[in-house]
Amino acid sequence: MTNSLDLEHLRTLVAIAECGGFSKAAAVRHISQPALSQHVRLLERGLKRKLFERDGRNMRFTHEGERVLAEARRIIEVHDASLRRLEAAERDRTIVVGSTEHSAEQILPEMIRALQAAFPGYSTRFEIGRSTQLTEAVGKGTVDFAFVLDPGGQGAGHLVGRLPLVWYAARGWTAPGETWPLIAFEEPCGLRQRAMAALTGEGRHVEVTAQSTTLEGVLAGVRAGLGVALLPSAGGRPSGLSVRADLPEAGTTQLRMVARRGLAAEVERTALEAGVEFFSQRPHLQLVPTAARGA
Repeated sequence: MTNSLDLEHLRTLVAIAECGGFSKAAAVRHISQPALSQHVRLLERGLKRKLFERDGRNMRFTHEGERVLAEARRIIEVHDASLRRLEAAERDRTIVVGSTEHSAEQILPEMIRALQAAFPGYSTRFEIGRSTQLTEAVGKGTVDFAFVLDPGGQGAGHLVGRLPLVWYAARGWTAPGETWPLIAFEEPCGLRQRAMAALTGEGRHVEVTAQSTTLEGVLAGVRAGLGVALLPSAGGRPSGLSVRADLPEAGTTQLRMVARRGLAAEVERTALEAGVEFFSQRPHLQLVPTAARGA
């Protein structure tokens, strides 16, 4: 018996069964009938069994032919399914990167350069969102990796660096009274909790006067003079705002990189190195020691 089966010969066998005869199968396969008959003869010779027998003017499958036909269908199904998966993998050469709005403007340009240099055959797509949403997306596998804020310092993933937390207000803004109006992100938000704790810790009464799901919404509220906001800084100051050094020190927030399960190790390593490189080029930001990055 043969050690291998020709896939095209198996397709011919299936075509004969589905078309109900040799001549129709030849037309469907776009080959001549003699060529089709040759496929059958080669199969019979290799398998050392008769696949067809004459039934009047027609040819029908023998019992052995029916067995071979069933195997042919299984082989073709597995083969074609494998091709579809490989073709899908070839098409899906996209690295999906997530980032919070706070770090997108500064870190993502570095990430684009690093990924394009390391993986020239891949394209890159970005998802901008809140840390909680991005962490969930990474967990579901819809985002390959993401840079997220971790004010509490207990998050998963790689610790990349720390961003200083800065109080901002509109230029010339003064507090309207004993109550400090706070502009914050909607819950859940670790930065909002940190701001509340810092202000109330000094005995100040705090009221959230405006909230938003986006950074732009928070900044708009601050620019409108509705209150102060506590935001991480990766360098530079939002236009139209001033730093409020008279408010309590709020420390830093950790920036972490979380990666989906199964992400290629070289992609994860390149992304982490790009994030660390961003911090190493900015002395005013706190770089995490190498030993702590895998925390």
